[in-house]
Amino acid sequence: MTSTRCAALGTVGRWARGVIAQATKVIRIDDSRGGRVHGLCERYDVTSEHIGKGVRIVGIPLASAQIVRHDGRHRRARSAPASVPRIASGAQFPLIATAAEHPVSIRIDNRDRDRGSRMTMSSIPGPPGPPGSAASAPRRRLPDRPLSRRALGLGALAVPGLLGLAGCGSDSGSDDPRALRIVDYYNTPADDVAINGTFTKCAEELGLTFSRERVPGDQLIAKVLQMGSSRTLPDLLMLDNPNVQQVAASGALAPLEQYGITTDGLTAPVADLGRYDGTLYGIAPTVNTIALFYDAAALEQAGLAPPTTWDELREAAEALTTKDRYGLAFSAIASYEGTFQFMPFMWSHGGDETDLDGEGVIGASRFWSDLVRDGLVSRSVVNWGQGDVIDQFKAGNVAMVVNGPWNIAGLDADTPDLDWDVVTIPVPEAGTDPIAPLGGEVWTVPVTGDEEKQAKAAELLKAFVAPENQLYMAGERSTIPGDAEAAQEFAREHPELGTFVEQVSTARSRTAQLGPDWPRTAKAIYTANQRVLVDDTDPAEAFDEAARTVS
Repeated sequence: MTSTRCAALGTVGRWARGVIAQATKVIRIDDSRGGRVHGLCERYDVTSEHIGKGVRIVGIPLASAQIVRHDGRHRRARSAPASVPRIASGAQFPLIATAAEHPVSIRIDNRDRDRGSRMTMSSIPGPPGPPGSAASAPRRRLPDRPLSRRALGLGALAVPGLLGLAGCGSDSGSDDPRALRIVDYYNTPADDVAINGTFTKCAEELGLTFSRERVPGDQLIAKVLQMGSSRTLPDLLMLDNPNVQQVAASGALAPLEQYGITTDGLTAPVADLGRYDGTLYGIAPTVNTIALFYDAAALEQAGLAPPTTWDELREAAEALTTKDRYGLAFSAIASYEGTFQFMPFMWSHGGDETDLDGEGVIGASRFWSDLVRDGLVSRSVVNWGQGDVIDQFKAGNVAMVVNGPWNIAGLDADTPDLDWDVVTIPVPEAGTDPIAPLGGEVWTVPVTGDEEKQAKAAELLKAFVAPENQLYMAGERSTIPGDAEAAQEFAREHPELGTFVEQVSTARSRTAQLGPDWPRTAKAIYTANQRVLVDDTDPAEAFDEAARTVS
């Protein structure tokens, strides 16, 4: 049997006689020596004669796997015929996959979707070989890491079915107007401490009670559709900010200003996160963005100051690149996460999402391309999500990375001896402000048809997003308060996050200009950059095509 490395798309579950299972992707294989290979193969055949050969696939039945495609959607694996046994966790098979040049992420879903529970496994990128190569033998074993909250949240999709949510209402749940139901995708201990603790305090003060349902981030929009069609929308609903305008356009969200909730104290970009067509439908109590993390000791040893311009960034990347380490990494993955990381370079260069074939966009893509072509950035960034990028930084395989504050807690916990620091994203010319995208979740009041409950939910939301609560939640979750004055106080209390406060002050909402059409443009951007970085397509050609796809 032969193995081959192939393109990243494919299906899982074509079954053949004598074959226990076939799959197009293998995410992690542990050999008998404890090492790991991240395989990507065109077809993985497992027959009974291969059992017990000393290589273990880590996972659960392949027949119930979900693959994250490069367009951000998911492919459900086909089930095997009844005569084909499913592959149990820890089953022994031979290694037939080559080392992965393009590792992928896979989510294993072995539970009832309606319970909102999941098991996740994420690809762990291999460290770099010599500059200019795509992969090499591992330098250091990286920690297991579940798919990041941001990787899940950034998968905003244009869902036509949202148009059917208007007027769905709700006819389930408690009849008690003071008992509220909340749906969100927060599932980490830090999130629970901050979110649950704040809701508990506010609810007690208002004489309300609440229950929370946690839905995996990649399933949230599907869950909203399901709840809308079954008339079971919650009283409070959290959405990732790029999804707000799509859901608001469907008529499923109540305007908040009628309940006395305003954007007073918020900067215009933060307020825009919850607006659709000039109406306020949601509030983001805390936000985030991205900046440049760097190995302070390595930069000092090279005799360089933290870079603030593109020329300085390139100079630093050149000085910090060695045979075992790349100078810089960012996420250029073919998903909305890759677009999120491209936005600061595009916007700061004068690019605009309404002018994809303009020089501002093309020049930013060319800057990325030159860094990759010259071996200062690994070509594997085309498959690295932001979590993978920070893992490379932790492992010492990269000296500088573009990333966000949500990874700071893990960075400190996993690499307590790493001397790191952070600066705002370098800009093309000195003296200009860096412009980065705003991330963060927005809280909304769905239209349930129960006006009394909607008013109580809005009352709870108003208390929840008060500046003092923003400060508390931001501190617990390493995010930035949405209120401008609270953000400045936060920077004084948390100087390690001061750079992100500064970056947020000039950041933009991704959907402010395009509204519900943003996901289509975001896909055009990451698709163009994939052509540039994978196929060496000229940026002008790639983004000319991107502009045509959205025109």
